[in-house]
Amino acid sequence: MPPLAALAATQAAQILVAFGGGLVFHLFGVPAAWLSGAMIAVALWGAAGLARPLPRPLSDAALLVSGATLGSGITPDSLAAAARYPASLLVLGAAVVAITFASMLWLTRVSGWQRDDAILASVPGALSTVLAIAVDRRAGVAAIAVLQSIRLFVLVALLPSMVAWLGGGPAALLPGEGRVAATPGELATMLAGGWAAGLLFERLKLAAPALLGGMAVSAVLHGSGAVTGVVPPALAIVGLVMIGVYIGERFRTIQLSVLRRIATASMGSLFISTAIALLFAAMASLLTGIGLAEAVVAFAPGGLEAMMVLALVLGLDPLYVGVHHLARFFGIAIALPLIFRWLPTSSARAQQAGSETGG
Repeated sequence: MPPLAALAATQAAQILVAFGGGLVFHLFGVPAAWLSGAMIAVALWGAAGLARPLPRPLSDAALLVSGATLGSGITPDSLAAAARYPASLLVLGAAVVAITFASMLWLTRVSGWQRDDAILASVPGALSTVLAIAVDRRAGVAAIAVLQSIRLFVLVALLPSMVAWLGGGPAALLPGEGRVAATPGELATMLAGGWAAGLLFERLKLAAPALLGGMAVSAVLHGSGAVTGVVPPALAIVGLVMIGVYIGERFRTIQLSVLRRIATASMGSLFISTAIALLFAAMASLLTGIGLAEAVVAFAPGGLEAMMVLALVLGLDPLYVGVHHLARFFGIAIALPLIFRWLPTSSARAQQAGSETGG
């Protein structure tokens, strides 16, 4: 088989596995079935050594479709609620500091990690910034990446059920179900405009540019009344499954030896981070009147793309969740380099010890 055809066949098989996982979860009524089911199926596919990286055009297309779906959920009521965001964002800032500090203490005092590695592994999000600093500081890049990936995986797998238990929106519905589907012209306008905005956001070095571009353009079009229909549910499902592939295939390169070595450290850090995030989410909900389900997803220490897409499939306010995860991403991206510029570099001997212990 020619190389291109073999690559296409491999990707097709991987995507079919993802659809199968999503369908199984959907039939069992699992919240966020198409996203979490696809992710878990592809992670297992990767454990068998069969997963492959998702080509950038496919992942960008999936994020663009999901962004357009998110944007159509922004309503005048959600815009009016934005006046309550500043207080909630202050609580979020305190939560990020508390999560990072508490998890760092666990990793250094209990698991024996080096300081730099523990801080970078504990920061809730902004993985690209975290790994760039880890490489520059000669930290334990593999262990940091694995711990961050485990946290994202577990959150996407379990958070939907927790949010559904909290009463967080019509999680059983398909994205866009019950609303009028966009005409081909409206859909083309949303996606083409979102793609152009995504290119601009990418030049501005924004996180998840395709997702944000699709969301921004869709929100403007729906808010102005220029477009009334939403992304058809079938297309929205394709986008969710592809994002599940995008997350799940990250685990194909994780070495079992590294995973076993840091398993206890990872689970402890995950428990601490999640418990603190839930505590501060409850505080924000009480302080601002925002729904607890929205606050839980907005404060969850996971990746920007995954958490915003979870807001979509769980029927939550996409503007509230999106604003908080963007604020967290940019806050970390700005503060973390400044913090590490101030912190003294660990000695070469300490760095070597950290590598040998999994830190």
